[in-house]
Formats: sequence, C-alpha cells, structure tokens
Amino acid sequence: MPERIEVLLSEDEVDARIKAIGEQISRDYEGKEVHLVCVLKGGTFFMCELAKRITVPVSMDFMSVSSYGNETKSSGVVRIVKDLDEPLKGKDVIVVEDIVDSGRTLSYLLEMLRDRGPASLRLCTLLDKPDRRVVHVDVDYTGFQIPDEFVVGYGLDYAQRYRNLPYIGIVKFD
Repeated sequence: MPERIEVLLSEDEVDARIKAIGEQISRDYEGKEVHLVCVLKGGTFFMCELAKRITVPVSMDFMSVSSYGNETKSSGVVRIVKDLDEPLKGKDVIVVEDIVDSGRTLSYLLEMLRDRGPASLRLCTLLDKPDRRVVHVDVDYTGFQIPDEFVVGYGLDYAQRYRNLPYIGIVKFD
C-alpha cells in the first residue's frame, strides 16, 4: 500500500517559526552562551536551522536515545545509544527535539540531564502533540502544536524516508 504525503506546514511556515524561536532564545540568553543538545536523529535538521538564527554564542552536542527497540510503540525503557561528548555542569542547556509525543522518553532524559548539573535546562521542540501526552513534560519553546497524525519531514521519518523534506507532511495511506 503506497503512502502519500500531504503538506501540514509549508517550508515558509516552518522557516518563519524557527526564526521566531531563535529570536526568543537570543533575547532569553542575552549576555550568556547557550549549549544546544540535539536528540538524534530527528532533531538534527531543526537544531542546525535554529542554531543559525540564535545570535548569542552557541555550542552543540548530540545524544541518541532509544525507547522503541524494534517496536512501533515506546517500551518505556530508555537506552542511551550515544551519550554526550561534553559535561553539562554549569552550562545553560537547551535540549532540542523534533517532536514531543507521549513525553515518556523526554521526561526520563531531562531528569538524567538535570542530574549532570547544568546551570539551567530547557526544552525546545519543533512539533508538539499534546493529545498524545502520557507523562507531563514542560516545553519551553514550541514551534507548532499539531494534531495526532503521523508526520514526516524536517528530520522526521517514516521507515528512514522523508527526513529531507523541507516541510512537515502527514503520511496518508490510500
């Protein structure tokens, strides 16, 4: 059954919103340096575009976590696949995610990172699906709240495809 992609958020809409978030972060961290932590793989596109729009000094690191194994639903058990290269102690950290869904993995991840002693810890996501939330997670910077649809593009994939789309699309199966 072939799928088709229906545009939910255009490239221009996504670009404008990332610019606005970058401006807000720049104001919030004026006079400071911000350390962005990207949750791989999906967050890569968003973090790179966001970093270009932040005017205060930026450093970056990457982390990969898994709570799915070979399943399509989260097991609730979070496994670190790739940890950070640098310590967080004393840094102003923003975790950058592509999408906040159930909140299970992010809740665990944020608690773990908080234990590493950052000066501050915030969460920034391109997409938020509040209807899917099972565990409360405070999101400090949100690109868009979206309906409970399976979305791709801008780093989000379906079977490792469509990450490179410059817009956010809904996967539709005919």
